[in-house]
Amino acid sequence: MAWLVFAVAAWIAGYSFNVWLSRRPPSRWASLAAPIVFGITLIAVWEGVVRGFEINQVLLPAPTVIAARFVTSTEILWVDFVQTVFKGALSGYIIGCGAAFLIAIAVDRFPFLQRGLLPVGNFVAALPVIGMAPILVMWFGFDWQSKAAVVVVMVFFPMLVNTVQGLQASDSMQRDLMRTYGAGYWRTLAKLRLPAAMPFIFNGLKIGTTLALIGAIVAEFFGSPVRGMGFRISTSIGQLALDLVWAEIVVAAIAGSAFYGLMAMVERTVTFWHPSQRK
Repeated sequence: MAWLVFAVAAWIAGYSFNVWLSRRPPSRWASLAAPIVFGITLIAVWEGVVRGFEINQVLLPAPTVIAARFVTSTEILWVDFVQTVFKGALSGYIIGCGAAFLIAIAVDRFPFLQRGLLPVGNFVAALPVIGMAPILVMWFGFDWQSKAAVVVVMVFFPMLVNTVQGLQASDSMQRDLMRTYGAGYWRTLAKLRLPAAMPFIFNGLKIGTTLALIGAIVAEFFGSPVRGMGFRISTSIGQLALDLVWAEIVVAAIAGSAFYGLMAMVERTVTFWHPSQRK
């Protein structure tokens, strides 16, 4: 009963604090405090409900149990993190987004490629990763190369579509002005069209940050060396070690949020002139 009272009190306290924040003038610290307070409140309620209703730890471990497992398994979590994020997700992300950017320029330069390639890209982007992953694992083996291949397929077409759309963002009057200055295609691309496309390009890059991690983890379900976040999640579920599963999920959430946040920071630096970045 005491734990349920704790959960209700934590919810009321967090709700009251966020209501108080919403009535204050907008500020940077308030925008940061609101999600932090909400997250702490959610964890406290989670702890109170699990303890109060005596939910089996196999079904839903308490946050304190997950934190304890996190502390005692840092070596395992680090090895899995390196295997999945750095070897699988990051390498596939760089290859996929880089190739998509170069092909987008080719598509923009030669319009017949746009009519033939983009419909195929939309079709491939709609394919479920759960069906493609085992095929790519069979083609590229069980190490990180197959996970990188899955990530390449997942991030390539969103990046391609966003970049092509961005390269068309400059209007005809701006392009005509560049021609009156004697600028050719490549100078117009560098001075006008790429800067105008940057918000679209970063949109594709940010979408790719989440898809890359998802693709690498899912691919590890279908074959992996004895390390990796997807491998650890699948084997730990079989062993009913749900606290380790949740610890891996926490690592994945932190990695994905940090990757997305890093890309958003780079976007604010590069596209400071865009209306969406002005304050």
